[in-house]
Amino acid sequence: LKGRALRCLSAREHSRAELVRKLARHEEVPGELDSVLDDLQAKGFISQERVVASVLNRRAAHMGAARVRQELQAKGIDAELVRDAVAGLRDSELERARAVWLKRFGGGAPADARQWARQMRFLMARGFAGDVVRRVVPDAPRCRCLGKSGRYGLCHDSTGFPCQKMHQKSLQHTSPVR
Repeated sequence: LKGRALRCLSAREHSRAELVRKLARHEEVPGELDSVLDDLQAKGFISQERVVASVLNRRAAHMGAARVRQELQAKGIDAELVRDAVAGLRDSELERARAVWLKRFGGGAPADARQWARQMRFLMARGFAGDVVRRVVPDAPRCRCLGKSGRYGLCHDSTGFPCQKMHQKSLQHTSPVR
C-alpha cells in the first residue's frame, strides 16, 4: 500500500483525499491506509501547499479562477488555501482570458451572433468570469435594419443583396454593418 502511494506521488502531487480515493480498494486491513498516509504526511511526502502550487502551475495559464477553484475543491484542499489561491488569480484574469481567446480565435472579431456565442461559451467553460469574458470578446455585428424602435425590416447581407429573412427580437440573424 505504501509503495502504491509512493508511485502515485512520484507521478505528480496528490492530496490526501485523492490518495484515499485511489488506494481505498487496495486496503486489506481496516485503518492501514490511514496509518500509511499519516506516515507519508509526517515525512512531508503529502503537502496541500504543493498540490495547490502544482495545480496553479498547470492550470492557471489557460483556466479561469472558477475552474481552478473547482479543481482544488475536488482534490479536497482546505477552503482557506483554495480561497487564497483563487484570490491571487483574480488579479490577472483579464490578461489570461485574453491570451486564451487570442490563441484559440486569433483575435478576430466574431462575424455573427453565432460565432460570438461560441466564443463566449468557450471562455465561460474554462472558468473565466462573465464580466471578464464580455470585456474580452468583441460584440457581434448587429443588423442595421432594426433601429431604435425594434421594428422588423430588411437588411443587406455580406453579398450586398437584401436579406429576406425575418428578424427575431433575439437578433439570431445578423449581418455585418457597412
